Amino acid sequence: MENSASIPDKLRILIPKGRIFDNVARLFTEAGFPIALADRTYRPTLGTDWLDAKIMKPQNVGELLEMGSHDAGFTGIDWIEESGADVAEILDLGLDRVKIVAAVPQAFDEEFLRSKKLVVATEYVNLAERWLKTKGYQYRILRTYGATEVFPPDDADMIIDNTSSGQTLRDNGLAIIGTILKSSTRFVASHAALADPEKKNRIEELAMLFRAVLDARDRVMLEMNIPKDIFDAVVNGLPAMRSPTVAPLFGDEGYAVKIAVQKHEVPEIIPRLKKLGALDIVEYDLRKVVP
Repeated sequence: MENSASIPDKLRILIPKGRIFDNVARLFTEAGFPIALADRTYRPTLGTDWLDAKIMKPQNVGELLEMGSHDAGFTGIDWIEESGADVAEILDLGLDRVKIVAAVPQAFDEEFLRSKKLVVATEYVNLAERWLKTKGYQYRILRTYGATEVFPPDDADMIIDNTSSGQTLRDNGLAIIGTILKSSTRFVASHAALADPEKKNRIEELAMLFRAVLDARDRVMLEMNIPKDIFDAVVNGLPAMRSPTVAPLFGDEGYAVKIAVQKHEVPEIIPRLKKLGALDIVEYDLRKVVP
């Protein structure tokens, strides 16, 4: 059987395992490519014959793309910065937001940290090295493989790790003393794939669909009926992506109006519309928004 990686029209995609997987899988599904993954396998199907996907650790995605064995993938910008991989960022998905921080036991002050050669536990060896040098600390780096927060104070003086809220660090008696990087999941591609017109087109199409899904998550559609005599008062100044969609009602009794608005605007907009005389207001979610 011919290896799927040798088929030129396949776009070879790396999907990260771990905490990022669920959000990326949902994004593909909402974009129209439902992911099916059997237990103990690393080759999901994506509902189309032009995508060839593989599950890999996010730490490896950037370097594998740079090597050219795959065309595009998803990983946190923290792992791109850590590996130094030369890849092209296509889209910041804004998912899985974390900060890479330095943290120490709460009892450690700056004078203590400057008084000794620190043992710094981290998965981010390169990011840690650069930051520690800029701060002028004396240090020895201890590479970890998960659960970095358990190392202090017995086995490390400081950790450099990712956190979303900082709660796990606080629960382990640690205080953040510096933020090194803010990260989120990115859709990235190899330069070789972007040099191939067909693959570049496929990558751009995926990015458009992903962007449409992400934009739709932030918006809802409001639909209402507006009598003719108050139409101008209601429509003028309404927030909308461009302008509202307007259609005459049967019997020339008014207009049916649709507007796409930001979700956070809805609690203020609906009461205002009702006071102005809008009727039969309906709110519903959007699946994709393509400007």
